[in-house]
Amino acid sequence: MSGHAEFPGSDVRAKLDHPVVDADGHTIEAEWLLDEYVREVAGAEIQARWLKRPAPYGPTKMIWWGYPSAAHTRDRAMSMFPRYFAARMEECGIDFAHMLTTAGLATLYVRDDELRQAGCRALNTMYADMFRDTNERIRPVACIPTFTPEEAIRELEFAVLELGHKAVMVGTEIRKPYPEVFRDAPQFGQFAERWQSIAIDPPHDYDPFWQRCVDLGVAPICHTSHIGAQHRRSSSNYVFNHLGMFAGGSEHFCRALFLGGVTKRFPNLNFGLLEGGVAWAVTLLNDIVEHFEKRNVTDLLENLDPAKLDIELLAQLADEYGGGRLTGERIREKPHSRSSDPKRPELFDEFAACGMTEVHDLRRLFVDNFYFGCEADDRMMSVGFNRKLSPVGQPLKAVFGSDIGHWDVMDARSILSESYSLVDAGLITLDDFKSYTWTNPVSLHLGMNPDYFKGTAVEAEAEKLKAHLPKRAAPPARV
Repeated sequence: MSGHAEFPGSDVRAKLDHPVVDADGHTIEAEWLLDEYVREVAGAEIQARWLKRPAPYGPTKMIWWGYPSAAHTRDRAMSMFPRYFAARMEECGIDFAHMLTTAGLATLYVRDDELRQAGCRALNTMYADMFRDTNERIRPVACIPTFTPEEAIRELEFAVLELGHKAVMVGTEIRKPYPEVFRDAPQFGQFAERWQSIAIDPPHDYDPFWQRCVDLGVAPICHTSHIGAQHRRSSSNYVFNHLGMFAGGSEHFCRALFLGGVTKRFPNLNFGLLEGGVAWAVTLLNDIVEHFEKRNVTDLLENLDPAKLDIELLAQLADEYGGGRLTGERIREKPHSRSSDPKRPELFDEFAACGMTEVHDLRRLFVDNFYFGCEADDRMMSVGFNRKLSPVGQPLKAVFGSDIGHWDVMDARSILSESYSLVDAGLITLDDFKSYTWTNPVSLHLGMNPDYFKGTAVEAEAEKLKAHLPKRAAPPARV
């Protein structure tokens, strides 16, 4: 975001009849302090290994000059010192903020099991200490590693039950070298890394973890970056690697949750997909419809079954119009293309797991569950509110994220006014803006935990909103 709006967020806030909730600010961790917490939670030996851990993204040009400096040192301080951030929130026009990790974006995917778990626990313990005096206005988001359901449940319970965290960010994939590569040539592991989703075709059953999220009243938040993937792995150009990296990570997780049936099995579980915007989700939603209309079981059997191909007609047309070596005789010998397997696969109904039987089902299987984090200058955020682009006639749930702390915020005071410029430009309405900055970010968490905002600066207004939250479907019977 440019951060060059002409008036501070406090001017926008004065026009509104509702609070503003930031779903995605960022803390910049003092790395030496995190190292100390690693030692405290895991011991000196683990700390020594932690300090020598390899870079997680292989030969990828990573961020440089990535944090506010020079004239924006005060903005840098906001992301480092919670009490200073709290002191400036009124100036920014923000009533309540969530602070997500910077260091944890990579820590969630550290390959070494001990280091990954120790790093996440150190972060969560450090955040509990750092934000203890600012809980009324600011809430940190704990980091939950998910390479196995057991480690995920263990850290989730520790973060929520022991440390008191109410918001969590989860890893969405298991990233490790292919076993045969790691066995035979471990030095090449970073060049042959396998990414396995935890939501579709997972190597373990993650339903116990999703159920524990429901039990503890937390919404799993995704802030996954696909930087380092083969299509974002320039060794020289960080901008090339960064473009679309959060949209790519969120789209992959969202697609997996839906088609993997997680939203069917856990209809009351909300998911936050942050910093990638919402335009990709509009595309995905419409793409799902287009695939379903052609590849549902009925239409597959009616229109695409290779056994129903009229080979004789195809051969006659080849004799009439093919010419050369493209003859009817040869078509009769090899009527099917190798590029499309003519055999019926074991999984024939690819929409069975998600429970989609008609387009209308997308309301409860997609629209109800997903919340999409958008940055202040994202003009494409407006398409999420465009009901004409929605195949189910409902807007998607865009949520406001300041991204305070990172290079794309040049002046923290201007973030809210930059978002409000979309109203001035006629791209969204005032009602859309209220949904974006208040209703949606509050509903993401309030829908999971009715006491989520108890004791905060927005408690009274959240209580009023709670009474208007729609009733969600009962979960299906577990077999």
